[in-house]
Amino acid sequence: MTIKEIFDLLKNRFENIKIYIEKFEVGEEYIVVSPDVLKQILQEIRNNPRLHFDYLMCISSVDDANGEIKKDENGNKIIKGGTLSLYYHLYSTTRNHKIAIKTSVDRENPAVPTAIDLWKSADWHEREAFDMMGIKFEGHPNLKRILMPYDWNAGFPLRKDFITPEYYNDLKIPY
Repeated sequence: MTIKEIFDLLKNRFENIKIYIEKFEVGEEYIVVSPDVLKQILQEIRNNPRLHFDYLMCISSVDDANGEIKKDENGNKIIKGGTLSLYYHLYSTTRNHKIAIKTSVDRENPAVPTAIDLWKSADWHEREAFDMMGIKFEGHPNLKRILMPYDWNAGFPLRKDFITPEYYNDLKIPY
């Protein structure tokens, strides 16, 4: 199925939700949904036999850097407000089609429901987005750090306003 056919199927199934298609600056189109209906959409695309997206390839998290940009007393960029986005890249091994689903969450309180009950591979992807961007996945059974040290409290390294600390546990951080 094409992205337009998948979109039409979802739009007909969920008539009362806001859903639309966007396109990357270079490359493929993706379907955009709000975080409050994300779980419903993911369940539908996995469980609907016409779609059967049985493989979650990855979840990508992006700092949209679309909030108010300020400078702190040291001249470092600080972003207040705005959004963080998640892209769910999915593939159907039985239907041989793929899709990306995008949702955006509030930067100050980023949270979405977990997809681990739909695809076990969501475990590591969600933990990475939690660790690197600070996005919470509600209902995740083991949402803990996966890349950073367990006692890390110096921010989220993939956010565009992250400031690398000079020291971590009294050790100088080389950069």
